[in-house]
Amino acid sequence: MTPPTPPTAPTSPTVATPTRSGFVRSLVGKKVIMAVTGVILFLFVVGHLAGNLKVFEGPADFNAYAEGLRTVGAPFLARGQLLWAVRAVLLVSVLLHIWAAIAVTRASWAARPIGYHALTRTETTYAARTMRWGGVIIFLYVIYHLLDLTFGAVNPSFVPGDVYHNLVASFERWPVSAVYIAAVIVVGLHIDHGLWSAFQTLGLNRPPTFRWRRGIAAAIAVLITAGYVAIPVAVLTGTVR
Repeated sequence: MTPPTPPTAPTSPTVATPTRSGFVRSLVGKKVIMAVTGVILFLFVVGHLAGNLKVFEGPADFNAYAEGLRTVGAPFLARGQLLWAVRAVLLVSVLLHIWAAIAVTRASWAARPIGYHALTRTETTYAARTMRWGGVIIFLYVIYHLLDLTFGAVNPSFVPGDVYHNLVASFERWPVSAVYIAAVIVVGLHIDHGLWSAFQTLGLNRPPTFRWRRGIAAAIAVLITAGYVAIPVAVLTGTVR
């Protein structure tokens, strides 16, 4: 008579280990990518504003600042090399930001195919409601802005290397200044909701700091918008000439 076979121990279920690619494909991963790239672009907006405000110091200082951007890193790097590296980082950030925003939007639409009948002020803000279209407007304006002040394709008075002259010549045309101001206001709305949303995604929007962090995001957006708007207004009024 053969002895009974001892019972085998139950096997534990296999737990899937989250992978890096799985995190990127997840909704949470896409929101984190959108938040991180948004912070990178926000830092660029702040740094760009700080540089642009040097226009109030006159043409010599402003052109010297622009030239310094091209020669930063010398003698270890070739002229403009570091600047192009920064541009590459910004371009990748923009593309990832757009990709993540589209993916999150599509996931939101798929989760609620029938939209809300109405949203109260406590549920959303104007900045949040205009976030998606605002991003499209900003993207289109950035293309025009580069063609105007970087490449000179749409600036009839463009002078290579004379950044001060190019800026003044562009903003002296009131339609250009009007479009610029409208685009900057959209940027401000984008920053307002984007900063607060990034705080939330990165886990920094917890009570009791929830309320004042929303206020800080709005205040930062207003200051940045005012700083950018001041430049075309100064040109139109003759303060900068």
